[in-house]
Amino acid sequence: MSSTGDKDRNTKETNVAGCSIPPEWLADFEAAAHRPLALRMKYAFIKTYKPVLDDAPFRSFERMEDYRRWCEENLPDWLGYGRV
Repeated sequence: MSSTGDKDRNTKETNVAGCSIPPEWLADFEAAAHRPLALRMKYAFIKTYKPVLDDAPFRSFERMEDYRRWCEENLPDWLGYGRV
């Protein structure tokens, strides 16, 4: 194949299951697939600070109702621990 054909192939999006995948995404995926499993696991989980929840090593409650009331009174709504 000519160098022009190679260039065209590397700049076109790939269609997989009806979805277009940009070539840079495929390159990132291929690079990640060749990394050792331990390294992939290291970067697979992201620690996100959760206000109030992460400020104490643990909390315990006598009843589920106590826990739910505490969540409603102390946690920001965006954490999703409130009642619907």
